[in-house]
Parts: sequence; C-alpha cells; structure tokens
Amino acid sequence: MSASLNLMEYRNMANLAPASDAQTSSAPAKDDVILRVRNLKKYFPITSGIIIQRQVGAVKAVDDVSFDVYRGETLGLVGESGCGKSTTGRTILQLYKPTSGSVVFENQELTTLPAEELRKMRRRMQMIFQDPFASLNPRMSVGRIVAEPLRIHKIMNNRKEEQEYVEHLLERVGLNPYYVNRYPHEFSGGQRQRIGVARALALKPSFIVADEPISALDVSIQAQVVNLLEDLQDELNLTYLFIAHDLSMVRHICDRVAVMYLGKIVELAPADELYENPLHPYTQSLLSAVPVPDPTVEERRQRIILTGDVPSPANPPIGCNFNTRCPVAFDLCYHDPEPALVEALPGHWVACHRV
Repeated sequence: MSASLNLMEYRNMANLAPASDAQTSSAPAKDDVILRVRNLKKYFPITSGIIIQRQVGAVKAVDDVSFDVYRGETLGLVGESGCGKSTTGRTILQLYKPTSGSVVFENQELTTLPAEELRKMRRRMQMIFQDPFASLNPRMSVGRIVAEPLRIHKIMNNRKEEQEYVEHLLERVGLNPYYVNRYPHEFSGGQRQRIGVARALALKPSFIVADEPISALDVSIQAQVVNLLEDLQDELNLTYLFIAHDLSMVRHICDRVAVMYLGKIVELAPADELYENPLHPYTQSLLSAVPVPDPTVEERRQRIILTGDVPSPANPPIGCNFNTRCPVAFDLCYHDPEPALVEALPGHWVACHRV
C-alpha cells in the first residue's frame, strides 16, 4: 500500500461504508481457515536467587492448545480467571513469544517471522483490550490515539486526510467526530472502549482478538458494544477471537465456543451444541451456574457445585487437569496419559476419559 494513499481509496479498501450501505456477510466457510493454532505453549519461568537467578519452575499459562478459526466467524474462549484465555490471545498475536508451538495466520507462520515481517503482519491482526482506560495513553488526545497506527505504518502522510479518516472512524463506532481533541479521562467507560475499537479498525485488520471487551462496562453499555462489534463484523467481514466470562453473552455473539481450564482446551463445539449438550464435567458446571430467566426452569435445574480450588498452573495435577475437582473422576483420570481432545460428535470436541 502506498504511503501517499488518499482518504477515499483507503476507505474503499477498508470497506468502511456507512451502515445503510453495508452488505451482510455470509456464514463463515468451514474450509477457509484464517488462523491455525497447533500445540501452542506459553510458560513463564519461576526464578530463584537475588544476584544469580536460576529457573526453578514454570507457570504453564498455555499448555498445548490447538484450534482453528474460520474466516468471518466469532470463536468464543471462556473459562475461569487465570485459566490462560488472555495469555492465549496475546501469544497468538505474538505480544508474548510462545514457548513452543505453531501459529499460522493467513498461511503465514508467525512464530518464526523476523521482526520487520511480523510488524507488517500486525496490520492484519489487532487487539481490543479488557481495560478501556489502561489501554489508552492518558497524555494523548483521542485523535492521536486512533491515528497512531496509521503513523507507525506510514499509511497516510497528509495530516488533513488523516484527521478526516480518524473522524470517520470515530463516527463509525458511535462517537462524535469532534471529540478528536479530547482526552481519555473525559469519556465514560463505554466511550473509551469505542475508542479502542476505532483504533483496532484503523489498519483494516481481518482478525481481531477481543480480550474481555465488555467485562469492565455497565450491563446497559455491554449490549451496545456487542451490537457494535456484530455490526462491524457483518460490514467488514471481520473474524473475532472473543475472550469472555459472561457465558450468556458468548452464546449470543459466538459461532463456536472453546472452554479452557488450567491452560488447556477441554471442550470445543458450535455455540448452540455446547450449551444444549455439554459433554465435559467442567463445561456442565459452568453452564449450571448461568441464570435462567424462567423461574420454573430455574427451580428444576440441577446445580453442579465444584469443590476445592483451581490447582496452581506451576504444579498442575498428573493426568487430567480437572481431576482434583471433577465429580465423576475415576482411576484413569489420575494417571498419564492425560485425555486428548477428540471429536466425540461431528464438530464437537472434548477432552475427557468419561466421554
């Protein structure tokens, strides 16, 4: 892309048309894989010593994770706090260097790319961070925050066109374009998250990691941000990895859902299939805690209360990671080999000896 690309050309290439002109994207093609993750691991070293430090262990934040993401879909990634969801997203984008494994994005292996080539690839993959205040520089105006990716990648050299494009992006995410000279502290949480979305869209990415983008927002604002993300996906044919805690919201926005526990994916299935027929005991316990608006159904539901605490990722259990809390564990669960992720039903993958 030329550095002197004018505003109209860049808008056309980015397909940033008004909502009324947008065409609804078709369902994701199951043979069009935009992201392929294989055996991904991210271990953080535990060191001992003051002057001479030596590694005495490792926190296995992401431990042998594999999955595909299809172009145009939203893959949800759910699980308890500390299970490795955010680390998985950051490692995929190479914000964390993986300990081992493969990340292939648009047929390009990211883990072995030289720094300059990786920098160019980052134009095609962006991230929306969890905390909409901490992720924005308080010393920069909104206009500079949204324009920063354009300047780093030298997309536009004409400042007038750059400002017009930034104003267009702000308007597209539901903000007044005249806010360009304001600072992050002058906005509400929902508005700040919209600024983060505008920044993520600036380089016309095809893949976005949304790291719990609504967890820090009021419930009334969460729906607005989710609706915005869905509208943008339809218009721009975006692909999302949507990391979240709210299982109800995940079912609403996601095509497929992957459930993580202690650094591993324990179940992966289409959203409706997972919610109607959960196979892994951990998934069943998570879904049993989701409130149902019908009092009659809620009264009849069986709650699965897990006992004990989540094991330390620095010292996971032998065998199945879930065996210390699983209500249906048996002898095989406590021994190697640990359960592999297998296709129990068409498109429904689960890692459990009981299935």
